[in-house]
Amino acid sequence: MITVVRYADGALHVPGGVTFPVATEPRGQAVGPDLTSAVYTTDNDLVCVGRAGEVRWRHAFGTVQDEVSGVRAGCAFSHDGTTVWLFRPDAMGHWNDSRDTWHVLDATTGALLAGAGLDTAGHGGEHHVHPNGTDVLLDVGEGQDGSLLFRGRLDGTTLDVRPYPWNDRVLVALTADGRHFMTVHHDQDDAAFHTYPGGDVIARVCATDLGYDEDAWLAWTGGYLDADTAYVVVAGENDDEEWFHHHLVDARTGTHHGLFDARTDDPYGVISAGDGTWLTFHDGVFRRHSR
Repeated sequence: MITVVRYADGALHVPGGVTFPVATEPRGQAVGPDLTSAVYTTDNDLVCVGRAGEVRWRHAFGTVQDEVSGVRAGCAFSHDGTTVWLFRPDAMGHWNDSRDTWHVLDATTGALLAGAGLDTAGHGGEHHVHPNGTDVLLDVGEGQDGSLLFRGRLDGTTLDVRPYPWNDRVLVALTADGRHFMTVHHDQDDAAFHTYPGGDVIARVCATDLGYDEDAWLAWTGGYLDADTAYVVVAGENDDEEWFHHHLVDARTGTHHGLFDARTDDPYGVISAGDGTWLTFHDGVFRRHSR
């Protein structure tokens, strides 16, 4: 189970009112499926804390940097909560003299179990934990140079990494059953729906397909309300004022199903549960919605 987590007012929040106090605003964060521990990244380390905010362990990235700008290390718990996955943008973070690295740690002790080098120079990396219990997807954003996607699996003491054959698509969502995933083009030209794990495209949607002119674009967000219904976010600008609208589409065919009242004024504010409902988070409170 993947636990939804957001930061506000000095703590990590999860649905149900559970909080984890943290010492600083995190760069990345995750909460274990049993809700007893959380991890978060700072400028220089990965920190694991308990429900009262007590530090259980720390993993230092390397040489301490007085100022880290433009990069963010990312973290995630495995599906069963036994391991923590860490993406470290070493190339731009300068903690180590290397390209970026990906690591798996023991969730209880913080001991390093496996790691792998990536031929990337990312600003940050987003983890997507697959529901099959073994696979973890990592999307590494390299700014104007694009975005790369990797599939990882812990095999004993080895982190087996398989790259996807593109550098211009941003992973934004997986279906609840893990059979499909959704990407948005790095240039924001379209959203595509893929089979998992192969990555074959089964449908594609552009802003013009939804009734907009060529000046509109797809935001780097979206998700699956259920296995067959997805939402995309179209954005644009009028008289220097930015706007956005949520739309529903058929994830199998790309057919447009109209506007979607997401009940949030944040284009990135929908947290889909995959069962037809979704969450929003505002002022430290999660709210569940349905159509």
